Amino acid sequence: MRATPLAAAAGAPSRRKRWELDNDLDTECPIRKQARIGPQPRLPSCPLPPSPLPAPAHACAGTTASRLGPYVLLEPEEGGRAYWALHCPSGTEYTCKVYPAREAQAVLEPYSRLPPRGHVARPADVVAGPRHLYTFFPRPHGDMHSLVRRHRLPEPEAAALFRQMAAALAHCHQHGLVLRDLKLRRFVFTNEERTKLVLENLEDACVLNGPDDSLWDKHACPAYVGPEILSSRASYSGKAADVWSLGVALFTMLAGHYPFQDSEPALLFGKIRRGAFALPEGLSAPARCLVRCLLRREPAERLTATGILLHPWLREKPIPSAPPRSHLWEADQVVPEGPGLEEAEEEEGVREAGLYG
Repeated sequence: MRATPLAAAAGAPSRRKRWELDNDLDTECPIRKQARIGPQPRLPSCPLPPSPLPAPAHACAGTTASRLGPYVLLEPEEGGRAYWALHCPSGTEYTCKVYPAREAQAVLEPYSRLPPRGHVARPADVVAGPRHLYTFFPRPHGDMHSLVRRHRLPEPEAAALFRQMAAALAHCHQHGLVLRDLKLRRFVFTNEERTKLVLENLEDACVLNGPDDSLWDKHACPAYVGPEILSSRASYSGKAADVWSLGVALFTMLAGHYPFQDSEPALLFGKIRRGAFALPEGLSAPARCLVRCLLRREPAERLTATGILLHPWLREKPIPSAPPRSHLWEADQVVPEGPGLEEAEEEEGVREAGLYG
């Protein structure tokens, strides 16, 4: 996606340049040290004179633009932690994620651990300021939650997309990363046809220091949380919890609604603990088998992320879903239009089950 370039210093974006923001986000003295994803040659400082920058003509009325080196940060998203950003020399649009500078190592460490691969997005540029760290990602063409919200997916389409989701998870697990907050919204499309997916970032990923993937913090999204996280046991397998969340995503893609639903968090968590769900009519036997292999109450009985990729439903051409035998097909489309169970229950879910510790 491209936009009309603005007048700015020439040059294409490059990783970890040392720029300063001209106004409200970072206005301190020039940077002396910056975070790095990996070994890189030292880049010279290239300060720009502080000057007010008008918003581009295509920006919304009332939008306040902030200057960060060759970038313009426009309207904020996600409560101010992310911005629509424009690289002035090229006119390329990005999503800029903003973090406190003290979190730089934790934010960048997962990317240094993970070799580049097509199914996990990586920052196109990283800018370190004295107060904030800025990571720039190419702007996506929507996400999986938005797609499933509109219609339940036929098996061939679901298999093609889910294979990419499983590949992203397997890649992370193979290199010692547990994603923890895994959900449909985190998988975004990189093309307008909406056929190519990537995991949008490694935010909240936990870096393992060895083969033991035991976690203690109760960090998960209510609709996707595994039953073991809701139990009283001290620790749980982070990788198995990721697989459960991926199973919830697959069920939702095929059914058009979450496997466990309730407006009351206490009742929702009770259903998750019991682990009972009803698969929709018309699914092929391999699809039903894979869902059941992921949504097992006992973590040790679930497939591994690598094992998912070997399942027949993903290795063979999927059998088209049979037509539904009732009028309830459309009525099943109850994935919330807004954040819904993914986020709307988070605050109450935290109080109810101690999640997000």
